[in-house]
Amino acid sequence: MEQFTIDVLKSISLASGYLAVGLAAIGSALGAGFAGQAAIGAWKKCYQQGKSAPFLLLAMVGAPLSQTIYAMILMIIIKGKVLAPAANAANMPVFAVIGILGGLALMISAIFQGKAAAGGCVAFAESNQGFANYLMVLGIIETCAIFALIFALMVL
Repeated sequence: MEQFTIDVLKSISLASGYLAVGLAAIGSALGAGFAGQAAIGAWKKCYQQGKSAPFLLLAMVGAPLSQTIYAMILMIIIKGKVLAPAANAANMPVFAVIGILGGLALMISAIFQGKAAAGGCVAFAESNQGFANYLMVLGIIETCAIFALIFALMVL
């Protein structure tokens, strides 16, 4: 029975690593979707006004995708810890919590980065100014995701 309990804890911990990726990917898809909708609308407006459509908007649309990469790193580290020969079953619940909370943090960061990117897309297409400022805002939101990853790795 004890081996069964350990196997269940390992399975839950491994699943939490993928849950982090799944949650982050959902956030990345939503964030990129929000920004993408704004970029398409901004480009349409540019075309209607006879202005050139700024290609740079794609940088803002793609910004939320990095959170999924961070989650993949988290998943790989969790998997390595869980499957290590010296893995302690008592640590498995900690790995599971880190996967779940890390994934949620990355998901939320990606969603709000996409919402901010949507505003940046509209503003830049209208004014053709401020692109660096808009990217800096996205970078600040990105920092939350990086902190979530680093702190999770520190706990692991």
